[in-house]
Amino acid sequence: MDVLNRQILVTGGAGYIGSHTVLVLLETGYDVIVIDNLLNASVESLRRVELITGKTLTFIEGDIRDRALLDNIFATHDIYAVLHFAGLKAVGESVELPLSYYENNLAGTVTLCQAMQSAAIFRLVFSSSATVYGPEAPVPYHEQLPRGWPSSPYGMSKAMVERVLDDVCISDTRWSVALLRYFNPIGAHESGLIGEDPRGIPNNLLPFIAQVAVGRRERLAIFGSDYPTRDGTCERDYLHVMDLAEGHVKALESLEDSGCHAYNLGTGQAVSVMEMVGTFEAVSGKTIPYDVAPRRDGDLAAFWADPALACEVLGWQAQRNLDDMIRDTWRWQAANPDGYTNG
Repeated sequence: MDVLNRQILVTGGAGYIGSHTVLVLLETGYDVIVIDNLLNASVESLRRVELITGKTLTFIEGDIRDRALLDNIFATHDIYAVLHFAGLKAVGESVELPLSYYENNLAGTVTLCQAMQSAAIFRLVFSSSATVYGPEAPVPYHEQLPRGWPSSPYGMSKAMVERVLDDVCISDTRWSVALLRYFNPIGAHESGLIGEDPRGIPNNLLPFIAQVAVGRRERLAIFGSDYPTRDGTCERDYLHVMDLAEGHVKALESLEDSGCHAYNLGTGQAVSVMEMVGTFEAVSGKTIPYDVAPRRDGDLAAFWADPALACEVLGWQAQRNLDDMIRDTWRWQAANPDGYTNG
């Protein structure tokens, strides 16, 4: 597919996964327009993406709930497709602020799709989540499983958006949508210039470990050591953010047939919390002090992907191993102990 001069709108493109995907898009030859409200992101990430790639992008500070802004973007740019990352993503916070999550994630996507439809743009890649399978789903998760009943407003908002997009595709065969259900993205670009920079206390395991290693946090809390797993700690399917970014570009290139198609993006392998700590210590040479705390409500013992469909249909599979994920995370964190703050 000739990508030259094809303009891609990336919502939430200054965030962790969005910025890495923007980098791959630019390297592949696409023109990129990013819209981001910078609520949980830094425009510095995009400046560094331009530095790494030697290419320029268009940045628009704004919100996908702003219909007038979206209409203006679609009127002034010849957009080929939309990659949609914008949304809130903290599970715990979503329990405290459900209305904010439904407004941003669900209503924001509806507004985006309305603006796309008005502009006759019907290609969309949606950043979904493995949480849509729900806590009762058997492992490994595969796409033929029905959507479950996620245990948090965050997960439910993703499942609801998927249903909206299903219905949109049924109502109008011009739509071509890829739902990317990914598992636990970690890592950073190999340059160490861009990576994950969570606001406040990290919600995810590896950023917390990295902040302990660099001295920003005193100790890691391991929530539960009595799960029915290999070592009693939770097991998750971790994949490198660059593999994930490349998966989005593969999905973009698949948007030729009409309909709504879901794909798991994961490695198909589960790693426990203790295995992650041990591997981080071996790769970084840092000791990670930790305490075992009680289980958190809603944490599942173990889940991982069956990624066969993405391999078969998209030609995508994860290329980087756990050592790569941790090495790149530590390179980023060691070089940027305060994230983008001092950028």
